[in-house]
Amino acid sequence: MLRIPLKPRENLNQIAEDYGFNFHIIDDEIYWDESHAYCFTLDQIETGIEDPTAELHQMCLEVVDTAINDELVLNQLAIPELYWDAIADSWKTNKSSLYGRMDFSWNGYSTAKLLEYNADTPTSLYESAFFQWQWLSEMTACGLLPTNADQFNSIQEKLIQRFLLWRNEYPFYFCCCEDSIEDRGTVLYLEDCASQAGLQTQFLYMEEVGLGVGGVFTDLQDQIIHQGFKLYPYEWMFQDDYGPVLRSQRTEWVEPLWKSILSNKGLLPLLWRYFPNHSNLLPAYFADEQINIVGKLKQDMGNNWQGFTTKPLFSREGANVSLFLNHENEVITEEFGEYAHEPRIYQASALLPKFGSDYTLIGSWVIGDEPAGIGIREDRSLITKDTSRFVPHYIMG
Repeated sequence: MLRIPLKPRENLNQIAEDYGFNFHIIDDEIYWDESHAYCFTLDQIETGIEDPTAELHQMCLEVVDTAINDELVLNQLAIPELYWDAIADSWKTNKSSLYGRMDFSWNGYSTAKLLEYNADTPTSLYESAFFQWQWLSEMTACGLLPTNADQFNSIQEKLIQRFLLWRNEYPFYFCCCEDSIEDRGTVLYLEDCASQAGLQTQFLYMEEVGLGVGGVFTDLQDQIIHQGFKLYPYEWMFQDDYGPVLRSQRTEWVEPLWKSILSNKGLLPLLWRYFPNHSNLLPAYFADEQINIVGKLKQDMGNNWQGFTTKPLFSREGANVSLFLNHENEVITEEFGEYAHEPRIYQASALLPKFGSDYTLIGSWVIGDEPAGIGIREDRSLITKDTSRFVPHYIMG
């Protein structure tokens, strides 16, 4: 895993505009950063990221299978009891999942450690799947990278193939909130993939989703939404006035209801509980467990102790995450946000590797049940946020 300096394309702004990449600059700061790239060997990708991603995903599915029958676990996950039966039903009837992203701390040679699983509404998809591949194609074509350079990236092909599961007589709706350019870009990209799979697609802002007679989700023409993708997390839907309508499952939302178990930071202590000492996991516990949590984390980590992290169950983009140096509660860094009053988990730290002045996070994409590619984010902070820069990668040898 090498960080290779490169010269950004001179016409990058025009290329981004031509491809509709409207958020390659965020708040006048570079988001898509091609001043360098990360180079891997094929073996590093296959054994270091791809194989662990596949194994961990299957472990996550086992967690769901156990959790849906355990009231104690569902309470620890802070999922309202009103939705327990519907979540279990969505699992037992094999409602299909589209995608997710596992975030790893990995330096290219030691064992990758899972930091979290963004299993419901992960973003950075367009840049991982399409624009990163476009960058590689152009860089090899113009000789700025070797012609045999490759990339761990079958995301788009797998997305198109996966969307075939929902091809039928009903339109497939794509929904997100009105106030996010990044969310709109992600949804537009997914809608294009679905169109390539032959689906009839329609776009609808979440604010425009209505409630019809008999308790069904409807569009602006009062037509029933039979199936759709929502870039809107389940924990928000559970609190909305229309949330109880989810229980009827007359709309097949992607992601399915059972993904609310995996999109919860409480997944991390559950994985450690059911698969203790797995090499790709970090010790983790719920804050309300009746133990000396920090002492237990330190014991579990032994000589690999680097401190610990606390995370709210529903935190997104690093909000309200705090990193502590040791058991004396010396804060390394923390982010503020709107999740401060939520239940939390404690997780042993695997600090992100540092390249130059930047800390590097690897996001590993799962499409359906298969690993499909990676996206890399950088930040001067140890906590990766929505504004952290995206850096492309390639494979040699």
